Amino acid sequence: MIDSLAIERAPVAARFETKSAFPMPATVRLSVVIPVYNERATLLELLGRVRAVPIDKELIVVDDGSTDSTRELLRSLDGEPDLKIIYLAKNAGKGAALRAGFRQATGDIVIVQDADLEYDPADYPRLIQPLLQNEADVVYGSRFLTTAGSGRSYWHALGNRMLTRLSNVFTGLHLTDMETCYKVFRREIIEAIAPSLKQNRFGIEPELTAKVARSGCRVREVAIRYDGRSYKDGKKIGWRDGLQAIWCILRYWKWD
Repeated sequence: MIDSLAIERAPVAARFETKSAFPMPATVRLSVVIPVYNERATLLELLGRVRAVPIDKELIVVDDGSTDSTRELLRSLDGEPDLKIIYLAKNAGKGAALRAGFRQATGDIVIVQDADLEYDPADYPRLIQPLLQNEADVVYGSRFLTTAGSGRSYWHALGNRMLTRLSNVFTGLHLTDMETCYKVFRREIIEAIAPSLKQNRFGIEPELTAKVARSGCRVREVAIRYDGRSYKDGKKIGWRDGLQAIWCILRYWKWD
């Protein structure tokens, strides 16, 4: 049986403690994998927010063939000591960018971070605590365990909930937010899973979830803040990705 069937969740009153409640060990290093496609407007602010989190870290930015001036901005950052930049030759999708980033991760803990400011890096201390306390091997940040944040689209929220429930049927997990950006791994877990990953676009979310469940590792959900953006602001996921997610849920729950 999968150890993570009864996924632990923090008590409501404890979900958004201050940073002082989560002391960060000096010996732990975090690898932050940031897939980027046409995010010039938000990238610098996002990097600043990530760097402000009080923990040793490396930032791995994967430019997924940006066609705005994101790539030129990244080239101006080349040489910054905490920053690794990977340039994909052409736009291949979030899954392809994540696979490239995972291969470069050297930290004890690996976290996925979108570059569009929907997710708040100030949640890192809370997200990694179950790993530091040996209560989990993988942590998902759930947008649906709290009302903190804004900008949730009714239809996107409904679609995410439906996909999560379908995923749970096949994986045996009890997640509330399978499609979340915030997926956090012990490095040895993602190193074992990453070579088998195949999806190039947003299908990477259900594929990762299925393979995490099949690995038998311990999974925990933690409440996070979320400030959703619209298509006008650059949101990229669409209804076709929802159909692809359904296919991936059916495809990867049992087979590679």
